[in-house]
Amino acid sequence: MASVTERLASIEWSATSALLDLQGFAPLPAILSAGECAELRALYDDDRRFRSRIEMERFRFGVGEYKYFAAPLPPLVQALRADLYPRLAATANRWMASLRAAHRYPDQLDMFLAKCHRAGQRRPTPLLLRYGAGGYNCLHQDIYGEVAFPLQVVFALSRLERDYTGGEFLLVEQRPRAQSRGHAITVEQGAGVVFCTRERPAAGARGPYRVIMRHGVSTVTSGTRTTLGIIFHDAK
Repeated sequence: MASVTERLASIEWSATSALLDLQGFAPLPAILSAGECAELRALYDDDRRFRSRIEMERFRFGVGEYKYFAAPLPPLVQALRADLYPRLAATANRWMASLRAAHRYPDQLDMFLAKCHRAGQRRPTPLLLRYGAGGYNCLHQDIYGEVAFPLQVVFALSRLERDYTGGEFLLVEQRPRAQSRGHAITVEQGAGVVFCTRERPAAGARGPYRVIMRHGVSTVTSGTRTTLGIIFHDAK
């Protein structure tokens, strides 16, 4: 297959940016091959590759578990993180300008991570998540310190309807003076979703307004569901 950089370059990013502005999330086509998905899933059982393991039920986050990669990240995960970031930075800066926020994001990941490290956020945040039958993830936001990038990406490593059933990716947006709106998204193996980490602007009659977003996973009804999460800011 082509390199990760070449595969990402083939995406129509202008259309992706337009969808992000419209609804706060956008699908990505199958970036990862079945073999790459299998290799990433296999890493889950090698504890040497991870800095921590979280049992979700223990903290009432849901039912399932996830592991944060240790540094250095696996080459494929590092390539995805480094190549996705600059393609999303323009949207991130446009959102901050619309929200009249002071935050601005540099063009390259290493410059952004240097900002995280100056704030004491030095632990990598890309992770693998695994859910068995009955597993789910409560609605939440992935914020690990004062520095946070407003977009993140999740990739499906398991085959829907073959390795697992259920387990839709969930997004809920809280609009001012209105009831919440939900989205349930299915993701094919190797494909992904770019989505809002915490808040985004939405167009209103009187100009942009702030929408708060949270994400989670619906109940897995059978099998095992494994995903790769790409979070761009590091953690304290």
